[in-house]
Amino acid sequence: MAGYNELRGLRVKYLSADPANPEDGQVWYNSTTGNLRVQGIGVAAWSSATPMITTRDAMGSAGTQTAGLAFGGETPANTGATEEYNGSGWSNGGSLNNVRTRLRGAGTQTAGLAFGSFPLGVPGATEEYNGSSWAVSPGNMNTSRNVLGGTGLQTAALAFGGITTANTAATESYDGSTWTSVSNLNTARRALSGAGIQTAALGFGGNAPPFTGATEEYNGTSWTAVNSMNTARGYMGGCGLQTAALGFGGYTPTTGATENYDGTNWTTSPATLATARYNGGGAGSATAAIFMGGGTIPTLLSNTEEYNFGSTTVTPAAWSSGGALNTSRFGLTGFGTQTAAIAANGDTYPPATGRFTNAAEEYNGATWTNIASTNTSTSFAGSSKLSPAGAGSVFGGEPVSARHEYWDGSTWSEQTDMNTPRYGSAGAGTQTSSLAMAGIADTDATEEWDGSSWTTTANVPFLTFQTPGAGSQTAAIIFGGNGPSGVNTTAEYNSGTWTTGGNLISPKTNQGGAGTQTAALSFMGSFPTTASVVTTTEGYDGTAWSTRPSAATARRTLGSAGTQTAALGFGGYTPGKTTATEEFTGEVVTANPASNLSVS
Repeated sequence: MAGYNELRGLRVKYLSADPANPEDGQVWYNSTTGNLRVQGIGVAAWSSATPMITTRDAMGSAGTQTAGLAFGGETPANTGATEEYNGSGWSNGGSLNNVRTRLRGAGTQTAGLAFGSFPLGVPGATEEYNGSSWAVSPGNMNTSRNVLGGTGLQTAALAFGGITTANTAATESYDGSTWTSVSNLNTARRALSGAGIQTAALGFGGNAPPFTGATEEYNGTSWTAVNSMNTARGYMGGCGLQTAALGFGGYTPTTGATENYDGTNWTTSPATLATARYNGGGAGSATAAIFMGGGTIPTLLSNTEEYNFGSTTVTPAAWSSGGALNTSRFGLTGFGTQTAAIAANGDTYPPATGRFTNAAEEYNGATWTNIASTNTSTSFAGSSKLSPAGAGSVFGGEPVSARHEYWDGSTWSEQTDMNTPRYGSAGAGTQTSSLAMAGIADTDATEEWDGSSWTTTANVPFLTFQTPGAGSQTAAIIFGGNGPSGVNTTAEYNSGTWTTGGNLISPKTNQGGAGTQTAALSFMGSFPTTASVVTTTEGYDGTAWSTRPSAATARRTLGSAGTQTAALGFGGYTPGKTTATEEFTGEVVTANPASNLSVS
């Protein structure tokens, strides 16, 4: 029997410790443990990701798993809305010039192509995307159609199949300005999927009728029928190359089945979609794909799922329940990390008398413990958000106050008051280098604390209050809130200067916030009125906001702490005061461990 050397062309390495970055299938002998070891072969799995902003199906799609693009579709009304995926969440892009559905896409997130349409014959049915806006191409397809297959790049795309008044086998190639008719498919059909490049493409599945698993390869000149899929279906997601393709979901009826194509055969994967659906958008590669939107009769979906095959396991971002506060309240403030945070002050209404509290608590990642109370009973105070749990500060509060207190891990001590009394202000920085921004009474004042005194600096560019802050004293951010400029505004502070940042996708006020200027998190809050509460979560990358998984408990005026990938939300108004705590953890990628081999 052939040995490892003959099979892999490598000798088994004799090592005193496991290698730092072993390859899939690599074998070595660990002389310290006396074990023959092997790095785990890749595992295939679908995992839930952040839902799309706009629920829809029958859209066009393009790009990769970490830079995806979705455009057009049915909501159920036809739409031209475009969304961009960054591997964590979705953000709005420029809309198509021609509202339509049942179209196809090709290319990348910054160089995308949209073609085909329903209704048929939409003028300028070919559009090109540059990463921010769509431009109508002068080249219309020769055969107007929808529910077609397609693949390739913005300047080298291929369209095939679909339906006009009947199924068609027509194939066309696009060179960046003109569509040219080329050899037809062998099997006329609609609702098929595609993969590959213009000169080495793959067309598979569809409705002939009936639904089929027929697969054809295109070599730049003609189509050749090859081995069929194991599950006949149409309206599925597809991506990858001609020799390494992936097909998933679809209607046969509705399925979550996934198949891999290796250039010869289709193999059914053990990985299936968590939500079986059809007519969604697919993008990516055979080892890192994304499936977005789609539907199950009669429901349209916003679900997003990621497919990964490799020696790593992906745990998607999610909110989870934490330990309950000891004092139920809203309008509280906090600082610290997800596993070591401080919650202070707040409003315990009802009752109406004695409603403001000086209660303070410390969180250890599992439970809250009462600690020494602050010197002032108040609510809606600001705090030094980047401070560790043992050395933070709180300032201002309701009734309108300029009060300022330090926490040293055991006691609270009074410090120099702010220059401008306020409550509902945003805070940033650390205990000895903090920042107070905006607040009530209708102030846009900004102040810096240097450890001994407050200095008034440039005003926030808009009036706002009950808004979170994040970041450091020299690189801070403020977003949303109550104010005449709207509740989706973002502003960035850099050493005394304010600039406008990207708007929140979902306008809101009274939300939680965490992180830094270039990696902030906004969560929960209220909109369109302060009586409404929401669960929406968004992340900021220094330029734009994108969606994240929603929290479990809708609420406003909550306390918050932590980072963009490890945040904490506690207390708040649901309506009604609450003790609920939730923890947000960003996507985690872990390497599958090596295993010992049995030797006989």
